[in-house]
Amino acid sequence: MPHTVRTLAEGLTFGEGPRWRADDRGGRLWFSDFFSQSIRSVGMDGDVAVELELDDRPSGLGWMPDGSLLFVAMNSREVRRRGPDGTVALHADLSGVASHTCNDMVVDADGGAWVGNFGVDFAELMHRSFADVAADPPLADLARVAPDGTATVAARGMAFANGSVITPDGRTLIVAESLGRRLTAFDIAPDGSLSNRRTWADTPSRSPDGIALDAEGAVWFANAFAGECVRIAEGGEVLDVVETGARNCYACMLGGPEGRHLFMLVADTVEPDAGVLPTGAILVTEVEVSRAGRP
Repeated sequence: MPHTVRTLAEGLTFGEGPRWRADDRGGRLWFSDFFSQSIRSVGMDGDVAVELELDDRPSGLGWMPDGSLLFVAMNSREVRRRGPDGTVALHADLSGVASHTCNDMVVDADGGAWVGNFGVDFAELMHRSFADVAADPPLADLARVAPDGTATVAARGMAFANGSVITPDGRTLIVAESLGRRLTAFDIAPDGSLSNRRTWADTPSRSPDGIALDAEGAVWFANAFAGECVRIAEGGEVLDVVETGARNCYACMLGGPEGRHLFMLVADTVEPDAGVLPTGAILVTEVEVSRAGRP
């Protein structure tokens, strides 16, 4: 059915890693704004607040059981931790696992995390045609960060691992492989190791970026090369599409008071010029099925 889409916030440089978080302010959507080097949040009324400023580009976000915020520092190839007292410290050094710039992350109920990386210089990637890149995508390893900060390789040969979700039972990890044009699933063992790698859904004409899981087990994904957010079932059936206009959609998240608001982060470009001309925005619409899983 048609969706009514409204603009919740504008003036972003490039929004990524959205996470809905209930708090004493009534619940807010947290997100990273790449080129402003800040982590921000926005309420349902469109009020944007700066939560943290840093010396690197932030990406994936998540919380540990004690309320500590974990966030990816992209160029440093680190996961940093802001404790409940506000102190920021290094949580995990990913330089031994990540071959290039780190990006999205999902954090499990115990505080363990999985983090992707580009596997290639992004500027170089942007100067190649999508068809060329998709035919021979650069591969990189997915990192596992234990709750104590120990980083290991979780899965090898990922084609630009990006948005990730964990099913409500904590037993399945689903990862968007943007350049592989597919969603890939793994079984999660109690120690956080992954097995039974399989294609959850192919997206042959679309490039999935950020993703969100709903209560019927379907996944919403942002199509990084088009102005749309797509709901897909395991196996690949497209269930719904929300158009986001002229700007490409790079990330999405389900949240809001009843978990039925679909937030979509859009931008004109992912190039660094976005920091000079901030044209990014957060759009929102209501959908029928509420959120599920982590984040």
